[in-house]
Amino acid sequence: MPIADYQFELPDELIAQSPAQPRDSARLLVYDRADKTINDAVFRDLPKFLHPQTTLVRNQAKVDKARLMFGKLEIFILEAFNDKTVKAMVRPGKKFKLDAKVELLPSLSVRVIAVDDEGFRNLEFSKPLDDPVFKPHQMTPLPPYIAQDESLADEYQTVYARDPGSKAAPTAGLHFTEELLKTIEDRWPVVDVTLDVGLGTFAPISDDDVHAKRLHHETYSISAKAAQALNLAEHITAVGTTSARLLESAYTGAFEQIKDASTDIFIQPGDELRAVNSIITNFHLPSTSLLMLIAAFTGKEELMRIYAHAIDQKYRFYSFGDAMLVL
Repeated sequence: MPIADYQFELPDELIAQSPAQPRDSARLLVYDRADKTINDAVFRDLPKFLHPQTTLVRNQAKVDKARLMFGKLEIFILEAFNDKTVKAMVRPGKKFKLDAKVELLPSLSVRVIAVDDEGFRNLEFSKPLDDPVFKPHQMTPLPPYIAQDESLADEYQTVYARDPGSKAAPTAGLHFTEELLKTIEDRWPVVDVTLDVGLGTFAPISDDDVHAKRLHHETYSISAKAAQALNLAEHITAVGTTSARLLESAYTGAFEQIKDASTDIFIQPGDELRAVNSIITNFHLPSTSLLMLIAAFTGKEELMRIYAHAIDQKYRFYSFGDAMLVL
């Protein structure tokens, strides 16, 4: 299936620039695969639709303040090798040539120690990353279609975020409030897992990627307690594509404790979903791997019908947008 088949036209005004307030007042589109019906609801109504025997699995990854802004100079930390040396994307690239020493502040500089084929830099700061000099310049990396606004930093974390290391939020979880979670936890098991979302989640994909069935690598972990709970589950609802990617990567007939495993799985229509029965998700960008993952649940034609309905009903799209439950 060519990636171009996953294209749709979205009016700019439907790209959400801020979240619903309160979080669980976002809209919820409910799609039932059994009879192909679409229902329009509100996210706080989620308990009315969850499978009676489901286990809810959520990604507790926490978004790092990985974007460093020094005037017109930007350093996006992808990986820290130690307290001073990192792998990063930089802007503008011409300022960060190999062996250059770049003055970021009167009291802070960085040296470019390597440049790889993709343009990523290995950088060595003159001070450790936990030095207070960094704090005013650390920003939460909001997606490229949302204007950088640090006042939204807390909104771009789930209320259950615990494990630092993610470069983007598991956005389906942004709709949960503490009150809604308590209602759910009183009736259903809730399991926490961790997948560190990489920038590849925003990357365009090609037909070569589709054919190779491989994507960017992401790191995930499952605790012994979580594995035990997953193995007892009769039915699993994944909160978001990141949770689904983790579960489908880790399942081998059963779940085991896993620490810092890597997955490059590319879930797409025609793939057998072995671990996940239902999924809660946001509305995704056209021609992306996330859209194809949801099509693995619904089929491509039905997904396009669902999205046409969402656009017609003026649902809000992308990271701060509304949600969908696929039963």
